[in-house]
Amino acid sequence: MWEAKYLMKASTIKSEKYFIFISFVILAALWKLISFVIDSEIIFPSPESTIIRLYDLVITRDFSLILLSSLTRGLIGFIISLLLGISFGFFSGFNRYFNRMFEPFLIIIRSTPVMSIILIALIWFRSTNVPIFASFLVSFPIICLNVTEGIKNIDIKLIQMSKVYNIRRWRVAKEIYFPSILPFLLAGLSTAAGIGWKAVIAAEVLSQPDFALGTSMQVSRIYLETESVFAWTIVAIIISFFSERIIRRFEKLIVRWK
Repeated sequence: MWEAKYLMKASTIKSEKYFIFISFVILAALWKLISFVIDSEIIFPSPESTIIRLYDLVITRDFSLILLSSLTRGLIGFIISLLLGISFGFFSGFNRYFNRMFEPFLIIIRSTPVMSIILIALIWFRSTNVPIFASFLVSFPIICLNVTEGIKNIDIKLIQMSKVYNIRRWRVAKEIYFPSILPFLLAGLSTAAGIGWKAVIAAEVLSQPDFALGTSMQVSRIYLETESVFAWTIVAIIISFFSERIIRRFEKLIVRWK
């Protein structure tokens, strides 16, 4: 029985990898076809020229510094939004009066265009801090609302039962609150990580701090090095992909632990 389940799981994983490979092949073929039809490296570079340029960028001395600087800005903004999002989410979930007062602020933040946030941040902060602020303000409402929603979905009957049987608070928190809130929190983290990273890149393009992916994209655009813009975009996509995969992996570990 165990061997059958293992073989089925292995077959499913192999099938998923196969379809992912096919998707990449189709994407690369379409990319090559479009570049062939347009026939202009400045307008739409070919896959091979982009890959060559990506290799040239990776082996440069500044590549690691650029990558690390952008990742650091994104991570700082994400951590701030995580801490404040969880804190305010708990207040909103457990206190309906606070929730009603705070909800309009979340709606305003969520409705504000990212470019408006970045432009305002350019007035308030130094160029280095603009991506951090943009990442925080974009991610914060998502995490906060998901935590609040997770608290609202806690089974009240279980809470009442725990009071009747005088179950200790740490057990109630561990076995009732934590499992109910965690799926919503992880879903929020996954969404916030993707959107927050896009906000970081957009903010770097406009604020142009030293050693940044967005700055490198903007400089490449100015000098009409379109293959470099494509290459930096691939780097940004890879980072976003692995960020989401890390969160998904963490989610699977939590599910197994539960």
